[in-house]
Amino acid sequence: MGYYTYPHYYGYYPYYQNQYYRTVPTQHHFYAPSKHGKRQLDPDFQKVWGVMQKELEPVYEKLMEFNMNRATARFFVQQFVIFAMQNTSKVSGSNTQKVNQLWSLFQRDSVWVMGLLAAYRIPRQEVERLVRRVFTLTLENIDFSPDKDWNGWESLGGRLTSGPASSSWVSNRLDVFARGTNRNLIHMWWDGTKWSEWENLGGVIASSPAAVSWGANRIDVFARGENQELLHKWWDGSRWNEWENLGGVLTSSPAVSSWGENRLDVFVRGTDRALYQKYWDGSRWSDWNRLGGNLTSAPGAVSWGPNRIDVFSRGEQQQLIHKYWDGRNWSEWESLGGRLSSSPTASSWGPNRLDVFARGNNFELIHKYWDGGRWSDWNVVGGQLTSEPSAVSWGKNRIDVFARGENNELLHLWRS
Repeated sequence: MGYYTYPHYYGYYPYYQNQYYRTVPTQHHFYAPSKHGKRQLDPDFQKVWGVMQKELEPVYEKLMEFNMNRATARFFVQQFVIFAMQNTSKVSGSNTQKVNQLWSLFQRDSVWVMGLLAAYRIPRQEVERLVRRVFTLTLENIDFSPDKDWNGWESLGGRLTSGPASSSWVSNRLDVFARGTNRNLIHMWWDGTKWSEWENLGGVIASSPAAVSWGANRIDVFARGENQELLHKWWDGSRWNEWENLGGVLTSSPAVSSWGENRLDVFVRGTDRALYQKYWDGSRWSDWNRLGGNLTSAPGAVSWGPNRIDVFSRGEQQQLIHKYWDGRNWSEWESLGGRLSSSPTASSWGPNRLDVFARGNNFELIHKYWDGGRWSDWNVVGGQLTSEPSAVSWGKNRIDVFARGENNELLHLWRS
């Protein structure tokens, strides 16, 4: 068993009044290695952890009554969940019997956690009640997975200072962009076999980028510039072109979609918090077109067919809002519910199919989809995101999602 100095555990910085407990053991079993040697929480843990968050709120609130901040409370609850998952095979009987057995094992094997809790002067009876509650929730949710075919999060390294953007111009090809530590655009790609290293594409950008492909070996990237203007850079199949200034006054990062060859539709939030659109028709850029609304995040946009565009954003109540172009008219905004803590992103793997992702209130990835007839409920996919996600599809039923992780690295999740 290895040891970490506690303030760096899980990337949080809670403060312990009792300095004796500054060093604690790590839980190796629920960390998975990544290609860059960093450790991340096991996907099985993340799935259970993600679906439990709403039910864990009363536990957080009770722990915080004992002069504990939320990050510290979250750390303790993670230990309870991890312990239950590690020891499920050692207990038997009904859930009540299993909880009784887990509590006995916990008192014996997790003396260090009990000691840390004692430093906060939490009554032993209250500790027992809270730990038992978490054990019960873990046992109830341990086999639950709303999206069983999602692969686990992997770390692709890098040091991002923004959310990522992603695009695909052919089957099994992915291009990912982000802002680097020098506010420059950085890029890495999947060629069907392996991931490239990060490359520096220069520029000075003041937002997360947006990316799209309208044809083979073509990529267009957009970002907000230092003067809040829209910037554009593209790969023409042989080289990257220099940044061009497309004007405007943006108060968000841009979003971009393409419904046909040599067609680009770019969306941003303006100074009045309304949605604005600018498009390339194959020969020239349009003026800015005001599409209304009251946005509290950057937009997300995608196209699933010719002359079709779907745009999403976060509304005034932190809910998902949606507006679409049907080839002739823009719809009114509609509310699709949920509670988002980031801007949304959208992808489409087929006609009349939409998959929308955002970061939830507990920094987890949440997912909602349109199947051609109705909208699904929100699903919790899990993870710990420190940026808005980005999603792209390169084939039927295939979705790749990217986000920034707790160490500012690029995280990747996919379903096929």
